Amino acid sequence: MPAGKMADSEHIVCPKCSRINRVAAERLHDDPKCGICGEALFTGQPLSVDEKTFERHVSANTIPVLTDVWAPWCGPCHMMTPMFKSAAALLEPRTRLLKLNLDEAQTVARRYGIQSVPTLLLTGHGHLIAQTAGVMDSRSIINWAKTNMPQPSL
Repeated sequence: MPAGKMADSEHIVCPKCSRINRVAAERLHDDPKCGICGEALFTGQPLSVDEKTFERHVSANTIPVLTDVWAPWCGPCHMMTPMFKSAAALLEPRTRLLKLNLDEAQTVARRYGIQSVPTLLLTGHGHLIAQTAGVMDSRSIINWAKTNMPQPSL
């Protein structure tokens, strides 16, 4: 193994400063902090992002990223917000959860062909893994995400 390389580590984007942190996989549950700004890397809450920050998380995190694409005028989106928040508490730190406002993210909407909200995007290593639209409760969100997540290689 090359010097300075950690075995079984993950790259985690800081929710505060967007810097990439390398965290040993077995330490993800130990409340890791950003090596630059000192903020917690995981809070058990979805992170509200703009297009630029969405791109940073999707491209740089090595853990799966689950994004709730929503709109402020969408009643079903508001109904799903507390469900997505509950899912974040259970899926982190093995998954990063993001909230992206469709009205402010037209480039993302076009790229993923989003035609209705709420839409969930599950990405890994910069690529779309799965996508679905419609309101889900927290159990359904968790089950959908886990069913579609890539299995670790042995």
